[in-house]
Amino acid sequence: MNTALVAHGFPEEQVRARARHGAAAVFPAQSGYGSGLLGAGPHTPDADDELERIRIVPPVFMPERLKKLIDLGREPLYSDVDLETVIGGFTSRMPLYVSAFGSTQVASHDLGEAAGRQAAQLGIPLVIGENVVPVNGYRSADDAGVSPLLGRIAAYAEAAGEEYGGVAVQQSTEDADAEVWNLIYSDPVSEPLLATGRLAFELKVGQGAKPGLGGLTVLDRDTAGRVAEQYATDEVFGADSDRVLRVSSPGTFTEEILRQQVRLMRNNFPRVKVWVKLHPGRDVAEAAATAWAAGADAVTVDGAEGGTAWAPTGFLSHVGLPLADCLRRVGRKDSCLLASGRMWEGTRAVKALALGARAVGLGRAALLAVDEDREAGLRRLAEAFALEVRMLTSAVGKYHVNALDPQDLLFPAAWRMPSAAPGAA
Repeated sequence: MNTALVAHGFPEEQVRARARHGAAAVFPAQSGYGSGLLGAGPHTPDADDELERIRIVPPVFMPERLKKLIDLGREPLYSDVDLETVIGGFTSRMPLYVSAFGSTQVASHDLGEAAGRQAAQLGIPLVIGENVVPVNGYRSADDAGVSPLLGRIAAYAEAAGEEYGGVAVQQSTEDADAEVWNLIYSDPVSEPLLATGRLAFELKVGQGAKPGLGGLTVLDRDTAGRVAEQYATDEVFGADSDRVLRVSSPGTFTEEILRQQVRLMRNNFPRVKVWVKLHPGRDVAEAAATAWAAGADAVTVDGAEGGTAWAPTGFLSHVGLPLADCLRRVGRKDSCLLASGRMWEGTRAVKALALGARAVGLGRAALLAVDEDREAGLRRLAEAFALEVRMLTSAVGKYHVNALDPQDLLFPAAWRMPSAAPGAA
């Protein structure tokens, strides 16, 4: 066990417990069985997080359960719920993917590669974040070593089966200057994924932790000097400090620029899936519709609760739409919507899925789980997730995770759903 990482304000201990104990951790401690009286506690949801205030509400009458009973010839159980789904063109064993970690220091070689290996074993997609190549290089100086980017791709490809999962590689402005996608597209490391249709390129428009800003990381002066041609720096820590703030460009987008970028990706890289990652902007619905209309296979919405790396504290508390509001504005669509932001357990995920997400992403939770156990922590966390999602989906009388819808939820009094009919394109 390695507990080098901390995640203030995040349920770190609960995540680590699931990384250690797996599905058993979704229940109260066994030591209290037979002597403890269980019931709803005094838990008060975060008033600023509407997704936490939504309740999951099973009906009494369940016609879909009757259909499943007839199909099975017996009473259905939660274990009969099918979690398999299609995420951005990839077949996934469950509605779950590992979100991007980018070039942040916490996603070092071993953590990033361990996360990739376990995601592949689970049969779920892995997203590799932006700025990995401009900061760390594509290959080592002697061209024999493996960079964090290639290491994560290789670890995933080696552990993956032939049918499930896939890898999505982000690119931002500095990555485009480094021609990251061109390098990956022609690299032998990527060929096993390309050959099976399990490689995607994700255009990064923004992220939840820093809406409207580019990536920010802290570098020592030697490293900052090495990447000075790619990045601006800021002496926010003082001229006497041995560290500087590395500043990335957020990129500039209009509807037409986004539309042309997606079309360019499809034309230049015909063998990959095309994903687009949006920050939680007030026009997120228009941006998602633009990306889908241009041919994107998936749009990821990173709610304001998301983020694994460095960000100004004011942004973390005051900037960007909460994930619930993003989902409300986008609405339920036939196209593939992915959602991330403070995901770690099944109840929050089921609410997001019922609101229209095809799958949810683990960011901080994935890193904490892998930090807890490099060999199986993420797998155990996902086992707990799968059990909860199956139980909750069965509880509302559904037997495929894609069948969840807003009728399965009780909303806060001020909540207003979009007027568009569910499923409208």
